[in-house]
Amino acid sequence: MDKVLRRHENHNRPLVGPEPNVLGLVYFNLVRLGRHEEFVQAVPGFETVFVVMSGNCSIEVDGELFSDVGQRQDIWSGNADSVYAPSGARVRVVSNTDGTEIAVGGGKCETRFKAFRVPPAEVEMVDVGSPETHSHRRIFHILGHNAAGRAGNLLVSELYGDGGCWAGYPPHKHDTENPPEETQFEELYHYRFRPENGFGALLRFYEDGTSECYVTRCGDTFLIDKGLHPLVTSPGHEEYIFTILVGKHHRSLIQNFQEEYRHLISSIPGINAMRDSWK
Repeated sequence: MDKVLRRHENHNRPLVGPEPNVLGLVYFNLVRLGRHEEFVQAVPGFETVFVVMSGNCSIEVDGELFSDVGQRQDIWSGNADSVYAPSGARVRVVSNTDGTEIAVGGGKCETRFKAFRVPPAEVEMVDVGSPETHSHRRIFHILGHNAAGRAGNLLVSELYGDGGCWAGYPPHKHDTENPPEETQFEELYHYRFRPENGFGALLRFYEDGTSECYVTRCGDTFLIDKGLHPLVTSPGHEEYIFTILVGKHHRSLIQNFQEEYRHLISSIPGINAMRDSWK
């Protein structure tokens, strides 16, 4: 599987996982349903969270029903309403509206926890950066501190970036298990823009001195297994990134900021709050 999955119709089939791929710990699916249509899945060995991006649905997890899930018209109109499903659970989704779209983020997990709902009021927001430093973004944690002791090593969030601003900045990585300096996590980004003709760039820098640069467009998905990975958005467009992080050994994400740029941490507001929100 490539590290970049360009926008396409996946017909409710997994985009990433559960079979081995670039990211062995991550599962990702996009599910689109019309009124009264249903979707059923069970992913052995993976815990998942069903994040309603638009529309409204009922979600049944191993027979436990969560009704009327989804309170927003689209990703730009409020916090997400979500349901967590334990590893291997049978999940049945029935759409109550046309245009229901659900992002399913998952991570490998051997322990079975209980299903639970994450209503919009329990989503935690961290404001990072500023327009003046060209780094303003807001991170909405769907599965973060609120899931400690209730989930494995899966972290799920929605990031909203301002036009012309950088995120993932200062450059950082999390591909080595070396606490308390760094913990090893795989990561997935799924992009949307408003307007949809927006675009951006994702840079990848590796320890061997090589680098890559990718254009990011609405609907693209990027798999990040290693390296530094700052990103930027085109001016005049808002950026949305559905983010999945899965720890190989721990739930606590510790980012290792590139040494030559660490001095910027003190000049960009909210960086330390962001770091604390992942731990």
